[in-house]
Amino acid sequence: MGKFAVLALRVVLVALLAGSLFVQTVMVVLLSRDLEDIPELAYGPGPILVIVVLGILAAQVVLACVWQLVSMVRRGTVFSPAAFRYVHVMIGGFVAAALLAFALGVVLAPGEAVAPGVVLLIGGIGLAILGVALVVVVLRMLLAQAVARDVEAAQMQAELGEVI
Repeated sequence: MGKFAVLALRVVLVALLAGSLFVQTVMVVLLSRDLEDIPELAYGPGPILVIVVLGILAAQVVLACVWQLVSMVRRGTVFSPAAFRYVHVMIGGFVAAALLAFALGVVLAPGEAVAPGVVLLIGGIGLAILGVALVVVVLRMLLAQAVARDVEAAQMQAELGEVI
């Protein structure tokens, strides 16, 4: 991965992290004020705000793991067992985000405050997030194959060095 690509990805990651911090600190407060004006919410604004904050936290964890993996790519150590830790946390972050999306749909479903189509849309978003988690699982399997090939190549190189 070239220096420009790493730099560009890091700029995007910093922008996303800064945006998520802004949403956590400013927009959640504004959302709580807006939700207080909707008396039709079956469970009140509390569960919605908790779900939103936890969803943003899940996204931040995924961003931090991507940052670590980019650092490993830059150092040339991404094809090592240490990379699996970050990939596993990313998968967990995506699954948690999907479960939070489903929970948001459950919280919004009762009552007349939210149209059924919106609840269905939230369920679709949760399903899409689970799809992303599955893509990361497939990429994890590819990483496992690459690490195994790398170990095998190192063993063959060592055997060849002994023969010579």
